[in-house]
Amino acid sequence: MRVAAVDLGTNTTRLLVADVVDGALAEVHRETRITRLGEGVDARRRLLPVPIARVRNTLTDYRRELESLAAERTLAVATSAVRDAENGEAFLGEVEWSYGFATRLLSGDEEAAMTLRGVGPLEPGTVVVDIGGGSTELISDGFRTSMDIGSVRLTERFGIHQGAAAAYIRAQLPDLHVTHALGVDGTTAELAGLAGSATVTLAAIDDTLEWLSVSTEEERRARLIEPDRSEVLAAGVLILRETLRHLGLDAITASLRDLLNGAALEAAALPEPAEGEAPPGAYTCC
Repeated sequence: MRVAAVDLGTNTTRLLVADVVDGALAEVHRETRITRLGEGVDARRRLLPVPIARVRNTLTDYRRELESLAAERTLAVATSAVRDAENGEAFLGEVEWSYGFATRLLSGDEEAAMTLRGVGPLEPGTVVVDIGGGSTELISDGFRTSMDIGSVRLTERFGIHQGAAAAYIRAQLPDLHVTHALGVDGTTAELAGLAGSATVTLAAIDDTLEWLSVSTEEERRARLIEPDRSEVLAAGVLILRETLRHLGLDAITASLRDLLNGAALEAAALPEPAEGEAPPGAYTCC
């Protein structure tokens, strides 16, 4: 079965199209766009018109892409920004009708569980770190937590004041006994790209944070995998540095599997569309 999963995140809107065979995924297409859906949500508790328009434009393109690839079922999952917004559920209803996607608003615990399903079995002592735009999830054997610290949220709340932001981060971090970390987020992927290695040391993270504080926007955009992440990357790196320091770890490894993989597996379990019926959005989306 060919399925599609869409992640309506606080900072990014992502697409995965994959074939599901005997419970395993074979990736066909993956795409990420920086849409900043959570812009202003921390202060105003609402999804704003301009960010919504950015996401809608992206979803229009994604629907064309997944249809061209013959995806049979699509699940769109929403996380921190939509959870926090008073109009979040109304927005999801609009997405479902306009594009014909099944939608699911994930709680922090559900987001962590779906991420774990996407990553697969963990080696003993591993903590999965997922730094989003609005929240950060930590997942290990028998432990899951979602904290209201994310790259967009901290950038809007603290700006360039890293000391205050670091104190805010440390106040929310739990005590865990782990031996190594697996990063499933865009921040870790950017750090791995800058380091030229899937495993990124704490020393390299410190160096990157220093570089981000003195580099120009043009210099940052020239080196990043996703240049539009430039504005909020320092906050994401700060979250990661404080998390690793708190856990007593000196490195993190970037994962190729994440929440989208878990959502794709969930999409495969969706009910089969009724034969002959036009899906919601068939005449309104594209």
